Amino acid sequence: MSQFPEYRPRRLRRTAALRNLVRETRLHPSQLILPLFVRSGKGIRTPVESMTGVAQTSIDEMLKDARAARDAGVGGVLLFGIPDTKDATGSSAWDEKGPVQEAVRALKREIPDLVVVTDVCMCEYTDHGHCGILRDGEVVNDETIELLVKEALSHARAGADIVAPSDMMDGRVAAIRDALDAQGYQHTPIMSYSAKFAGPFYGPFREAAESAPKSGDRRGYQMDAGNGDEAVREAMQDVAEGADIVMVKPAGPFLDVIHRVKEATGYPVAAYQVSGEFAMIQAAAERGWIDGERTMMDSLLSIRRAGADIIITYFATTAARLLAAR
Repeated sequence: MSQFPEYRPRRLRRTAALRNLVRETRLHPSQLILPLFVRSGKGIRTPVESMTGVAQTSIDEMLKDARAARDAGVGGVLLFGIPDTKDATGSSAWDEKGPVQEAVRALKREIPDLVVVTDVCMCEYTDHGHCGILRDGEVVNDETIELLVKEALSHARAGADIVAPSDMMDGRVAAIRDALDAQGYQHTPIMSYSAKFAGPFYGPFREAAESAPKSGDRRGYQMDAGNGDEAVREAMQDVAEGADIVMVKPAGPFLDVIHRVKEATGYPVAAYQVSGEFAMIQAAAERGWIDGERTMMDSLLSIRRAGADIIITYFATTAARLLAAR
């Protein structure tokens, strides 16, 4: 009798063709969404210092990035707006001529087959940097929801394919769903940031979106990193309120939560590989400490393996090109 087991796993690892044949989890460009930061003006491309290859752009420059993503097979883009003016209520968020609204119109006119998702939040638009109306140092929930509804409706009117509330106010999915339906946008899906964890991984984004809070932090409304059960409850509640896609953010540090949310809901799950995750890989690769391309691809594959159907990542176009070349 042989001293070895009949099953030898290495048999199917011997060549690249065999490994590809039996690969369990696959990544496709259409599963990726590229975040874009848009502002008014023309010919503007302002690099984000902490995120190599990422920039704030005017709409004409944004269209170049969106076309490149589309041509690489990327499934969609996620728009964040940097307004010309900010105030205590973030009123620029629902300006019909705001950067996001104008960007949506330009994208649907110039690249109609690309899915356009819009971030629905107040942090880029408020002069205090928090995600809603700030009173006595606390973001008030119900009054903030009224503003989020205005913002979501303005995005839908502009032609957004999906609206994505990221504020973490209780009950905002139901309010946005009701408003969309009442205004004739029954077919506009909601991608809800259901389990958005507070933490240190958002620093570079706050530079890109100019959204750092001027006082305090966001732990009073974003989730505590230790709470997996609560994340599942949040996702289930959003589904009950009418969300079509639920999201976990950040992705890499919360792979277990992605898996649990997918198992619990059975709904499409998005995961956001956030700016800090991107910046760490980029910085280490630039110093020659890691193989940047392989680390990028392994990080994305791990998010898919955890259960994410959609990955929002600043690597989207680069990763899509690599996948197409394989």
